[in-house]
Amino acid sequence: MAAKLKDVAARAGVSVRTVSNVVNNAPAVAPATRERVLVAIDELQYRPNLAARNLRQGRTGLIGLAVPEVSSPYFGEIAELLIDAAQDRGWTVLIDRTDGTAARERRLLEGSERHTVDGMIMSPWSLTPEELGRHSATMPLVVLGEQETGGTADHVAIDNVTAAGEATAHLAGLGRRRIAAVGLQPQLSNGTAEQRAQGYREALTAAALPVEPSLMKSVASLHRDEGVRAMRELLAAEPVPDAVFCFSDELALGAMRAISDHGLRVPADVAVIGFDDIEDGRYCVPSLATVSPDKPQIAERALQCLADRVYGRLGHLPARQVTVPHRLVVRESAV
Repeated sequence: MAAKLKDVAARAGVSVRTVSNVVNNAPAVAPATRERVLVAIDELQYRPNLAARNLRQGRTGLIGLAVPEVSSPYFGEIAELLIDAAQDRGWTVLIDRTDGTAARERRLLEGSERHTVDGMIMSPWSLTPEELGRHSATMPLVVLGEQETGGTADHVAIDNVTAAGEATAHLAGLGRRRIAAVGLQPQLSNGTAEQRAQGYREALTAAALPVEPSLMKSVASLHRDEGVRAMRELLAAEPVPDAVFCFSDELALGAMRAISDHGLRVPADVAVIGFDDIEDGRYCVPSLATVSPDKPQIAERALQCLADRVYGRLGHLPARQVTVPHRLVVRESAV
């Protein structure tokens, strides 16, 4: 016989109401109590009748996730973490790709898709804070990444300026004096590249190193092929850089290939640091030093913000800016 709420309550030693609060993701449950209830749910294999509950509450049990790219390792990892965390809340995640264009981002927020989902998590590259705010006023919306929302929507991100500064400062601390930056994207308005460039410039200044525009390379995307191209341009000029900070791990992997093709060694001749801590970087040779965002926290905090909006508990409060931790992971490419 299928387990019921009262069975879970008895196993966890709490009231039926407490179990209901956990199942419905209500905030007023102590973390230890919530964990005890979740363990009991798992042990008893309790499965709430989500269809009936959603029907009663006027919800679909679906949430949307809109990312610029689905081929990106970083967004793939974020999507998996969100799917796992959403399942714990009884949600199913529908994923769509926007290519980072305003038209596709706008379509997802304005089109028929918005009526299919209870809320949306989006990593926008093109929509303005005003547009994001207009949509967040009419549907639960959480923004991921560096696109500024101007306080118009819940926003979950890391401190990119500080993170980039730490990566650059580490390279300077190794005694590197010609530190390049690969990853500027003047064609985009999402703020990622400029925030990382700001941290890079500030760290160079703090280390009494000049900020040389010739060492800052723009890219069409954050992918490996652009890392190869940009690094080849840097290596074609004299003197060549002795370190490079790449704004993504994919760019860094491409840059390391170009360095090797040029007959130089990483890190002996050129030290390399990336950003994102994707799985490939841990297994390449040499292993890639990187900035590692707390991706599980990004997923958890984004879903908590969305749940608060979906269940109407924070509709009267201003949008929140949630800053998630990061850490610099030093590996073989930058020692």
